[in-house]
Amino acid sequence: MLADIDYFYAQVEERDNPLLKGKPVIVCVFSGRTEDSGVVATANYEARKYGVKSGMPIALAKKKLLKADAKFIPMRHDYYKTVSEKVMAVLRDKADAFEQVGIDEAYLDVSLKINGFDDAERLAGMIKEEVMSKERLTLSIGIGPNKVIAKMASDLSKPNGIKAIRPEDVVNVIHPLPVDRLPGVGKKTYDRMVEAGIATVGDLAHFDRAKLVNLFGISLGNYFHNAANGVDDDLVHEKGEQESISRIVTLKEDTNELEGVMESIRPLCEEVADKASKRGLLFRSIGIIAITKDLGIRTRSKSLHVATNDKVILTKVVDELFSKYLEESKVKLRRAGVLVSNFEKKGTGQDVLTRYF
Repeated sequence: MLADIDYFYAQVEERDNPLLKGKPVIVCVFSGRTEDSGVVATANYEARKYGVKSGMPIALAKKKLLKADAKFIPMRHDYYKTVSEKVMAVLRDKADAFEQVGIDEAYLDVSLKINGFDDAERLAGMIKEEVMSKERLTLSIGIGPNKVIAKMASDLSKPNGIKAIRPEDVVNVIHPLPVDRLPGVGKKTYDRMVEAGIATVGDLAHFDRAKLVNLFGISLGNYFHNAANGVDDDLVHEKGEQESISRIVTLKEDTNELEGVMESIRPLCEEVADKASKRGLLFRSIGIIAITKDLGIRTRSKSLHVATNDKVILTKVVDELFSKYLEESKVKLRRAGVLVSNFEKKGTGQDVLTRYF
């Protein structure tokens, strides 16, 4: 199963304030530069009717909703995280294996708890009822023979539904869908696929595998081929106690100069390293987040041979990553961030200082 809390942030706001029901509700990440600067984090379905969607500039969303009684609400991330943890506790209790993949969604392997897809649908109904009873929130739940099909089924069940795609129905259900309904096909990938004559998931399934590898590389090309044919061997597995630690800052001014970026990023590196250290965590992966002035989001990352939480190493790697990124991109950055992940507990790693430098 893939269980997804419907339009999570906005639904929480509706739950806490019933007067919002029936109105366009937009939860926003305000940058602080101006009253309308920032982006939409989540919009409820009333707002989506006007063309408002996640990642859209707040100013544009307000134009689209000019004649509507819309409510723009600042995001309360810590509060949403607390609500999420309560929902995830219900989901985890119903699963043989559990894998949270976001603040609002998780995979559940329920193979040992049920006897066939009819049983799975009944269990999904029980899960939805319990979450509604305890947290007054709706879920969309997709059921399939593997994770990629469960994810697609969940998307087809929105909002507040249950959709099961049985193995014998996979081809008939997913092949007619637009290819961008396949998990992992983003806008740029979609454009490249359309250029290659791939419009539907079925087109992708029948596309020459070697050509896919040439277009997207070995790993991604093989994934697209397998996923389009309903094949996914990735198991549901519990991830570490925390997937990542990250911090993002709005730059003093839009820039593509390394020093201008690093001036704001260096304090974040210290903050992230200190947070990991206080939690007794070492990280093996260091990444950067680059948000351009046109609100495009880019990431780069590097894996270390030995885990660390040293702020000097973190800052050096982040400097390298931003340096390479800025050499490749001429678009000025508006916001920038640092992220560490792939954790292990302190004491299991080794001193990385002499190995890195």
